[in-house]
Amino acid sequence: MEKEWFASWFDTPYYHILYKNRDDAEAKKFILNLIDNLKLPKTDKVLDLACGKGRHSVTLNESGYDVLGVDLSPASIASANKYNNARLRFDVHDMREVLPNESFSAIFNLFTSFGYFNSTEDNKKVLNSIHTMLSNNGVLIIDFMNASRVIEQLIETEVKRVDEIVFNISRRYDGSHIYKDIKFEDNGKSFSYTERVQALKKEDFEHLLEACNFEILRTFGDFNLSEFNEKDSDRLIIIAQKK
Repeated sequence: MEKEWFASWFDTPYYHILYKNRDDAEAKKFILNLIDNLKLPKTDKVLDLACGKGRHSVTLNESGYDVLGVDLSPASIASANKYNNARLRFDVHDMREVLPNESFSAIFNLFTSFGYFNSTEDNKKVLNSIHTMLSNNGVLIIDFMNASRVIEQLIETEVKRVDEIVFNISRRYDGSHIYKDIKFEDNGKSFSYTERVQALKKEDFEHLLEACNFEILRTFGDFNLSEFNEKDSDRLIIIAQKK
């Protein structure tokens, strides 16, 4: 069976080359802002769901938490494993499945790591798995793009040169998904990948979370946790509690 797009693209070295210049300082500040807002006891165990190479997991662990970071990409987890310690570990895992014998006070799903799938049913599988893994009154933190603003400001074509590789990028919106087509050459070979993310808006998350027995506590519009505004906010950040 053909791999889902995220399973193949996220596990290539080229994904990490293209996105190597992500702002780690901004990501760390975001986590610290969340911790301050959530007031989670430092004895708590938390899950970083779709953790990539573990940058958010590391900050959570440095802040005192017992952290498990999971991601579908074996290459990302192999890289993250260098951070392992007694209270920080990583594993390969599909977010649609429940981790057996695990319970968390908080589950973080950050940097638009939701809505990769074709169907609403897969979204519900993710949320139902999260619900099962959360302890009573546990919280879910979703950091997603502000789809309305992304669609409004969609950059249709772009060329990025990173590490001598020229990435030709095109974007499109089909009414339900935002696509990013990525084409490049390396060592005489041509490569082509497509990212596809559901253009979920605030009301979509409200319906999904309600259907999966979550209550939304707060929403924010950026990494500084400013108020969400559909027209102007960079992000859609949702804090929801298990019912």
